[in-house]
Amino acid sequence: MLRDETMFPLEGGCDCRTLRYRMMTAPLFVHCCHCRWCQRESGASFALNALIEAERVVHLGAEPEIVDTPSSSGRGQRIARCPRCRIAIWSNYGGGGPVIRFVRVGTLDAPDHLAPDIHIFTASKQPWVQLPPAVPAVPEYYDAAQYWPPASLARRQVYRPRIEAYRAELAQAQQASPARDAPPR
Repeated sequence: MLRDETMFPLEGGCDCRTLRYRMMTAPLFVHCCHCRWCQRESGASFALNALIEAERVVHLGAEPEIVDTPSSSGRGQRIARCPRCRIAIWSNYGGGGPVIRFVRVGTLDAPDHLAPDIHIFTASKQPWVQLPPAVPAVPEYYDAAQYWPPASLARRQVYRPRIEAYRAELAQAQQASPARDAPPR
């Protein structure tokens, strides 16, 4: 979906206004995720997340509390929450590490500016949720090259080396330390 760049930056935050942020540019893409994990974590039928490079999200208030949680991929996610009202502001998933934020669209002051670009994990959507026919929908995840607009794919080429470096650093750290779950010898 093409977005009007003149509407950015957009600001958002938590309910108590302790955490505030500014999304400096349009996100790469907006997911409406219908997986059971997102349903459970949000307490709703889906989660609406704007994927954006972390450096394009500026903190305006207090620093969030980072909560490590499991994920269906097994790589976990780090949820940034307000330390006071506990609202989740964004997540960083294991695959992208700290490079990409999944900003909760509902935390924006004007969330109506970011409609979903795609519905994902629709195989587990609630049966009463009606998907708009003009928005792509896939039963699980998808290939970004097939759905993302060219400008977002170009941005992806810029940040991809940072994700690869993060993954390599993580793998190296895991090799250097003994497995935590390994039985004692």
